[in-house]
Amino acid sequence: MSLTNEEKKQYDRHLLLDEISENGQLKLKKARVLIIGAGGLGCPVLQYLTAVGVGTIGIIDDDVVEQSNLQRQILYTIEDIEKSKVATAIERLSKLNPFVKFDLFQEKLSSKNAIELFQDYDIIVDGSDNFPTRYLANDAAVITNKPLVYGAIFKFEGQVSVFNYKGSATYRCLFPSSPDPEDSPNCSEIGVLGVLPGIIGSLQANEVIKMVCGIGNVLSNQLLTYNMLTMQQLVLNYKKNTDIQIKKLDRDYEYGCGLKIDEYGINRNELNALKGDYHLLDVREPHERELHHIGGQHIPLNDLLERMSEIETDKDVVVYCRAGIRSKKAVELLKQNGFETTLFYLNDKIT
Repeated sequence: MSLTNEEKKQYDRHLLLDEISENGQLKLKKARVLIIGAGGLGCPVLQYLTAVGVGTIGIIDDDVVEQSNLQRQILYTIEDIEKSKVATAIERLSKLNPFVKFDLFQEKLSSKNAIELFQDYDIIVDGSDNFPTRYLANDAAVITNKPLVYGAIFKFEGQVSVFNYKGSATYRCLFPSSPDPEDSPNCSEIGVLGVLPGIIGSLQANEVIKMVCGIGNVLSNQLLTYNMLTMQQLVLNYKKNTDIQIKKLDRDYEYGCGLKIDEYGINRNELNALKGDYHLLDVREPHERELHHIGGQHIPLNDLLERMSEIETDKDVVVYCRAGIRSKKAVELLKQNGFETTLFYLNDKIT
């Protein structure tokens, strides 16, 4: 394998670097990298790995573009709303670098496809935004012996690390078990500064480049944290836990660390089966309701206990929010404070 004259023009600034040069660029050309998620983190990872010339890039994501994505997912435009993220991303990235091959997987990462997918790539990059996918990606990476580049964002803060690099510590060494999902909402529930995923995703791409080219110090057994408001950056050391053994994937990661649905949780089909014989209660913030709602009474979660007496009680009450987390909290709060009418919460996503 060699670089064509056109590729040499494309990667001229890399070829001038002694640490990369033509040898390093050939390593990038031979590399196969799979990115999980084409969202906030996935967009900058994809853009930079495409630009630097990673030869084969796989993208797995089953989502479509929403208007609320555009504040941080800069691969997409207003014209892409409701279009497949994966297909749109590849269309755009192909124009950035015609020398890169893209593999499209318009599906959700699951226990059924993770092992087979990971086996075809050298490095896995986790751009997901939820704990079930993070634990699944970690376990599949360990089983297939692939390094996993981790990134996470929350409001104004981000984290980066590399797991399972040459036998290094894994995600479960750092976070043995998932936090309660009610205590760890994602950006759809709590928000995120638009430029933050661009910075964290770029750092993830940087770790891929270092591993492929064999330069610098890889963030294995280290967790980098970054605060956008203070510009403070810390690198924390952690150790491999040899007691943790990962031999096979769990059957259901969603059940293990997702939102635990109890007898009060219902989906859209179950809601329809009630045939309108209920009151809806929206516990989102006012600005969310202005953008979109499915009707019903509106009392933000923070005001719920003070305004509990305002809730209509002549029918069952179905509480809803953005993704089921706040509505489940609302049901728990109301029950704890003596609300006697039958309560349910909608666990489906409201957009």
